[in-house]
Amino acid sequence: MTTALDPEKIKVILATDCGSTTTKAILIQYVDGEYRQTHRGEAPTTVEKPFADVTMGVVNSVTEIGELANRRFIDDDGKIISPATETEGCDIYISTSSAGGGLQMMVAGVVREMTGDSAKRAALGAGAIVMDVIASNDDRRPHEQIQRIRDLRPDMILISGGIDGGTTTHVIQICELVAPAKPQPRFGSDYEMPIIYAGNKEARDSVTDVFREGGFDLQICENLRPVLEMENLGPARDKIHDIFLEHVMAQAPGYDKLMTWTDAPIMPTPGAVGDILQTVARIQGINVVGVDIGGATTDVFSVFDETFNRTVSANLGMSYSISNVCAEATMPNVLRWVPFDMDERQLRNHVKNKMIRPTTIPQTKEALMFEQAVAREALRLAYIQHKEFATTLKGVQKQRTVGDTFSQESTGDTIVNNMKLDLLVASGGVLSHAPRMHQTAMLLIDAFEPEGVTRLAKDSIFMMPHLGVLSAVHPQAATQVFDRDCLIYLGTCVAGKGLPKPGKTCFKYTVKGDTLNESGEIRGGDITMLPLEPGQTATIECDPARGIDLGAGPGKRITKDVQGGTVGLILDGRGRPLALPEDRATCQATIGKWIEGVQMYEEEAVAV
Repeated sequence: MTTALDPEKIKVILATDCGSTTTKAILIQYVDGEYRQTHRGEAPTTVEKPFADVTMGVVNSVTEIGELANRRFIDDDGKIISPATETEGCDIYISTSSAGGGLQMMVAGVVREMTGDSAKRAALGAGAIVMDVIASNDDRRPHEQIQRIRDLRPDMILISGGIDGGTTTHVIQICELVAPAKPQPRFGSDYEMPIIYAGNKEARDSVTDVFREGGFDLQICENLRPVLEMENLGPARDKIHDIFLEHVMAQAPGYDKLMTWTDAPIMPTPGAVGDILQTVARIQGINVVGVDIGGATTDVFSVFDETFNRTVSANLGMSYSISNVCAEATMPNVLRWVPFDMDERQLRNHVKNKMIRPTTIPQTKEALMFEQAVAREALRLAYIQHKEFATTLKGVQKQRTVGDTFSQESTGDTIVNNMKLDLLVASGGVLSHAPRMHQTAMLLIDAFEPEGVTRLAKDSIFMMPHLGVLSAVHPQAATQVFDRDCLIYLGTCVAGKGLPKPGKTCFKYTVKGDTLNESGEIRGGDITMLPLEPGQTATIECDPARGIDLGAGPGKRITKDVQGGTVGLILDGRGRPLALPEDRATCQATIGKWIEGVQMYEEEAVAV
């Protein structure tokens, strides 16, 4: 297929995402002067036996789109037709993949909190699952580290350590742990384990000597931390993508054929999601947080002031990992979100059944409420982990006051700032397929606790991976489809930071728009909803009580333009951080009042 792509000539775009179980295809076309997603199809992924050829699932999902669009995409030889004509083919075909467990990596650094974290950030940003971080200060003895390296079967290993021009001893010692362990790659018995070295450039010759024998494919790129004050993750991420394509994908059944079809490199699914969020944040000049909650893991992505971070909470999910969520959050913390008494034994049976039958969905209103209570805790814990990881660089010297001397957070502060957050995007079954969008909105607000004025949205059909890889070749098409078809805007949340007195004024508001003109006040502990439809905008003016911050400072007035959505305008006076009553009866009554305030569960909408 074509390699030089002229964006002006691209009118028909075909994209697939090869997941572990399902291959999802979408068709994007240039319609009436803009790019729109027009059709979608899906088919079982065929990377495993008996088919062992990923292209079969791709062809099946694309054939479904062809039937819906009345357009032929597959030729008589079973290949994708390109370029497009009036009745058949596409101008470009692109794909992402998480089949076969996605990209799995091990990383190593000299100091866990410095170069170890930088290596982990580079791997996560490239879309990898990080299996372990090996460091000289990780409290394991050398023989234990060697055994761990030997036991793991990663797709590749990233090693970093030392600033350029600094001492080389420690990073060479790390390499001397990896080399004798002789780690075996997950796929393929006849190819060499890829090792990416992104450390002190002075050590490159010595590192090359260490890995000269023993079945390694050593790749050298620029240092992740050339100086303490700077991270340079781009070259390592690019190298990870290259090796993912050349080594990992080439070993998986059928991917060698698929790679000859695509017009852009195949990307790991999470890496593509990160790319579209970064593209949108850059083009619109906003700060974004995105979450994808699955059966086994929860991914959180953030872009604050153009700095991108991704974390994978490997044991926080809604089916295979639901038991771990309940254990980590504790059952009382889960139950505080449920507005009625539930028998703990029945709950534990529900949790076990969900693990045994992960594809089941709640059949009663009570079961739905419990599952969404678990989801709140999974999201809350995943966001805490993300904030702990998305920090300013540790180890950087900076001027400190006497007061800072006693602060534990003088270095490595989180860059995640809920008051600066402009857009919060939900993805994953429990969020995307909630019976009412009001439930999705409340799960986001309760778990992430946005402050000030924040727009809420959800990914309609998990289209972000497709758009992420598209953003690399056609940013305009990717952002247009992201805004018009990918996202379903739920509305806008206005919430005060601080702890208002229960029943007393939290903030007074006046909303003016074409369809909404209303004034009132939100009391401490209350949450309510005003009707503001998708596509509608209004201007809100708020006067917060003393000590309550809506974005301009405690007690200071704000005036903001707000956008509507399927839920509307949510005014939240519950305060931040969100505190629930400890008394069980009082807590149930409080949750019941909040549920009523935003009409989370309407009787006719409960059947799932």
